[in-house]
Amino acid sequence: MTTALLVLAPVSAHAQAAPDPQDNKPIVPDAEFDKALPPLSNDINAPLEPIPAAPPPQSAPLDPALDQPLAPITTFESTPLETTADVKDKAAPEIRYETATRGLEEIGLAGQFKSLSSLRSGGGKAANASQIRARAREDEALAVRLMKSLGYYDGTAVSVIEQVPNQPGMLRATVSATPGKLYHLGAINVVAPPTVPPGLIRAQLPLKTGDAIDAARIEGAEANVSLVLPQHGYPFAKVGQRDILLDETTLTGDYTLPVEPGARGSFGALRTTGDKVFSIKHLNVFRRFKPGDLYDVRMTDDLRKALAATALFNSISVEPVATGQPGPDGTELVDLLVRQRKGPSRSLAGTAGYGTGEGFKVEGTWTSRNMFPPEGALILGAIAGTQQQGASATFRRANAGQRDRTFSIIASANHQTYDAFNAITGSLAVRWSYDSTPLWQKKITYFYGAELTGTNESVYDFARGERVRRTYGIAALPTQIMFDTSDDLLNPTRGYRLKLNLSPETSVQGAVAPYVRAMLEGTFYYPVSSSLVIAGRARAGSIAGISRDDLAPSRRYYGGGGGSVRGFGYQRLGPLDPQGNPVGGRSLNEFSLEARYRFGNFGIVPFIDAGNAYESVLPKGGDLRYGAGIGGRFYTNFGPMRLDIATPLNPRKGDSRVALYISIGQAF
Repeated sequence: MTTALLVLAPVSAHAQAAPDPQDNKPIVPDAEFDKALPPLSNDINAPLEPIPAAPPPQSAPLDPALDQPLAPITTFESTPLETTADVKDKAAPEIRYETATRGLEEIGLAGQFKSLSSLRSGGGKAANASQIRARAREDEALAVRLMKSLGYYDGTAVSVIEQVPNQPGMLRATVSATPGKLYHLGAINVVAPPTVPPGLIRAQLPLKTGDAIDAARIEGAEANVSLVLPQHGYPFAKVGQRDILLDETTLTGDYTLPVEPGARGSFGALRTTGDKVFSIKHLNVFRRFKPGDLYDVRMTDDLRKALAATALFNSISVEPVATGQPGPDGTELVDLLVRQRKGPSRSLAGTAGYGTGEGFKVEGTWTSRNMFPPEGALILGAIAGTQQQGASATFRRANAGQRDRTFSIIASANHQTYDAFNAITGSLAVRWSYDSTPLWQKKITYFYGAELTGTNESVYDFARGERVRRTYGIAALPTQIMFDTSDDLLNPTRGYRLKLNLSPETSVQGAVAPYVRAMLEGTFYYPVSSSLVIAGRARAGSIAGISRDDLAPSRRYYGGGGGSVRGFGYQRLGPLDPQGNPVGGRSLNEFSLEARYRFGNFGIVPFIDAGNAYESVLPKGGDLRYGAGIGGRFYTNFGPMRLDIATPLNPRKGDSRVALYISIGQAF
């Protein structure tokens, strides 16, 4: 079948003649065209004419190189191709520029603008002028945003880039701002249903007509509403999106704030979910509120912090849950959902230190904080030192039937070898306490308990003129109360502490001989500046009701050492025997003053200490021994590392000229 294709070629417009009506006849008449077409079969299902078979393909000869095995992957060239983005004209000089701002100083935005400026962040260098122009445009937009944040809604900013006179290659980019008029708040409207007490939301929104439309102040006022409403019984309060309608003629903006306080709630029950460490019964020990109390988010946060302080959770959260059940005074009961996620319950801890007269000492503890649930911990401790060795085992029940109350049973055995005495001691004690922790520091702490001690010690017998060994059995009822307003347990910088220790004791070997050991201590911390703290300490102790020679040497008072009068060896201050070894006393007084200067994570601490121990029941004001020195501090997340070097200012015969102390934490 052949098809004829007729193509009409246009004639150039310059050679085209006027049309002739006689020439409009078809070139091929229709009848002749139809006759030229091949006849079509009426059988549309007839088979098609066969298509001639294609000739068999001829295989082209292969290039021998293509038939070789591929090269190992390691021989491929791995250098990436250089793109136009990587190409830098090394011959092109770097453009330097300086920046200037105008118009922002008058409204107090110059400092904030400089800290956020794209031009200034470039360091005065750019690859080309286009980069400088782009930074300048960013700074224009920045200046406008900052002006609007203070209420200058008509503010504009332009930038100019120019050559600095007489400085070839130096450009100056100047951003000039025109703040315009300041807009103030007009009408202030709070759109919210009634609250109890009435007007609660408006009273907690510290904005008034005539205030500048300052974005930071307005956001702070709205945040205050979000904070206060949950403190007054509205756990599900939501603050909506503000609307400020500006009036260019009066330069004011009418402010509207929608607030949905939600249902007013009171505390219901506790619920819990997750990887449970505590049961509902024990969770109830931590709550400081009763069912039916008006909801207060501060109590919810307090519960969460108390649970976190147990150190038994990887994560812990407390969320209010609506119950729909009626509560007192028209409220709705709100349950608290405690989401628990168990954390590791075992830990290892260790400390190390050195003190002149005390030697090296390393202490370590292994703790299983929840071996006897709930919160029944087993603590195994050990001390290894040049002059002290010991071991202890402690059972401790935290939050024992009452929040923050701890019950402990402590068994220990120690061997101490000092100039004052050599003692092998075993003790068993029970104690109830209310303690501070690094996560939960309390103003008032205390402990009371009972202790039974058996000790075999070396003691100087003045009647015989020699040291002998004696065995003592002692029963004691130790108590302590402490008032603490400082801001940190290990590194306080402000506040003060007062501590009183009383321990009625008696001998349980032979005749009963009751006596009382007492110690009163006060410390203060005064921040002179952000980097300098003046710290001071005074301490006095007394033992009444027993003679010194009837008292076990380990129960007597001694002065000297890193926590006492630095410059003197450990326990070196006080009465001495004829060989020059300390024998201790029944009273003590000490005074210390430090200037703690900190720079970054380091610190320098010059100090002066004074004190002594006395044979009399009450300490004397005279015969003080003085020590002075300087210390270094390295501050860490868990407290400062301390190194103090001191010298005695009025040493006695045999006292060392230099004393060194290394430990964790401040001296006091």
